[in-house]
Amino acid sequence: MIRWTIFLLFFLIIDIYAFQSLKTLSKNPWVQGPYWLLTFLVIGNFVIHYYGFNRRDGFSHAHSYAFGFFIALLIPKMILFIIMFGEDVFRVPQAIFRYFTEGETAKGNYFASRRQFISKLAMGIAAIPFGAIIYGIYKGKYNYKVFEYTLHFEDLPLAFDGYQITQISDIHSGSFDNMDKVAYAVDLINEQHSDAILFTGDMVNNKAEEMKPYIDIFSRLQAKDGLYSVLGNHDYGDYIHWDSEEAKTKNLEYLKAIQKEIGFDLLLNENRFLERQGERIALIGVENWGAGGFKKAGDLKKAVRSVEKNDFKILMSHDPSHWEKEVINDNNHFHLTLSGHTHGMQFGIEIPGWFKWSPVKWRYKYWAGIYEELGQYINVNRGFGYLAFPGRVGIWPEITVIKLKKGTANA
Repeated sequence: MIRWTIFLLFFLIIDIYAFQSLKTLSKNPWVQGPYWLLTFLVIGNFVIHYYGFNRRDGFSHAHSYAFGFFIALLIPKMILFIIMFGEDVFRVPQAIFRYFTEGETAKGNYFASRRQFISKLAMGIAAIPFGAIIYGIYKGKYNYKVFEYTLHFEDLPLAFDGYQITQISDIHSGSFDNMDKVAYAVDLINEQHSDAILFTGDMVNNKAEEMKPYIDIFSRLQAKDGLYSVLGNHDYGDYIHWDSEEAKTKNLEYLKAIQKEIGFDLLLNENRFLERQGERIALIGVENWGAGGFKKAGDLKKAVRSVEKNDFKILMSHDPSHWEKEVINDNNHFHLTLSGHTHGMQFGIEIPGWFKWSPVKWRYKYWAGIYEELGQYINVNRGFGYLAFPGRVGIWPEITVIKLKKGTANA
C-alpha cells in the first residue's frame, strides 16, 4: 500500500506540472476536463490491473494494454514536466528577486506569467512520443521488416557459397491479438525462399497452450533443408506458478511436441549437419543460457559432440550474453551465432545503416543486428513478437535473412 501511495503521489506531482502547459494555453473547462478524465481512466485502469498483481499468476492481454496505455500517458507527461519545471528554474529566481526588490509594489504577484510559446513547444514535443506509442500499440507491433545481410567467410565450404538462412526469434504467441497479421508474417518468411529456417527461442510467454491457435499458421513454414529451433528462457515456464513440478514438466513436453508438429527440429544441446555435394556445415543448438539470473541450461561442450574443429559452425543460442560470456573465447571457432532475447526493448530509434539506439543497450552490449568479434559473427534478432508492452516503437518486428558467401567482402 505504501508503495502504491508513493507511486500515485509521484505521478500527481508530474501531472500537476504537466497540466500547467495546457492551463497556460486554455482556461476552457471543456478542454481541461478531458485531460483529467483521460488521466483518471488510464491510471485507474492501471491500478485495477496491477494492485496486488503477481507476475507468477500470468500476464493477460488486459494487463498488457493497461501497461501500454500507462506508458503512452507517462512519457509525454514527463516531457511536459521537464520543460515546465525547466521554465520554473528561471521563474523562481526572478520571483525571489522581485520579492526583495519590488516588495509591496508587486502586490504579491512576484511570479512572471508562463509564456505561451514554452507551453506550445512543450505540448508539441510531448505529442511526438504520444503519437509514436499509440501507433506502436495499434500498428507497430505487426510492422514486420526483413533485414538482409551478406556475410563472407574464407573457410565456408564451396558447396554452401550463396547458402541462405532465415532467422526468426521471440514469437511470444501468448501476446498476439491479430491472427491475420501473424499469417501475413509467416507468408513473408516463406517468400524469402531460404534454404533453412532457424528459430532462436521464446515461442510462448509462459504456457505451451498459447501456441495452440497458431499451430496451423506456423505449420505453413517451408525450407528445403528444414526448420530448426532452440528454447528460450520463457519456454521453460519459469515465470508463473504451477500446481506441481509435474504440471510444469508436462507443459514443456507439450511445447516440444508442438514444435515437432509445426515441423521444427528442436536442438537441445545437440547438433545437426547440413550436407551438400559431399561437404557439410554444423548446425549447433544450445538450451537457454543467460547472464545474471536467467536459466543456464545451455551446455556448449555437449552440443558440439561429434563436431570437428575445422567444421564450419552455426550456433543457435537464445541469449546474446552467452556469446559474450562463453562462445567468443571458446576453443571452438563458431563462425556465426544466432540469438534474440532482447527484442531491442521494442523501443528505440533506428535508421538502417546509419543509426540505432535503444535503452536496452545499457543492459546488453550486443542487442540488435550483426556484430563481429575475433573473426566470429553474431546476429541478434529484434524479435518476431512482443512481450508486456503491447507494441513496438522504432524497433520493428524482424525477419532476418543471412546469405553466406565464400571469400572476403573485398574480393
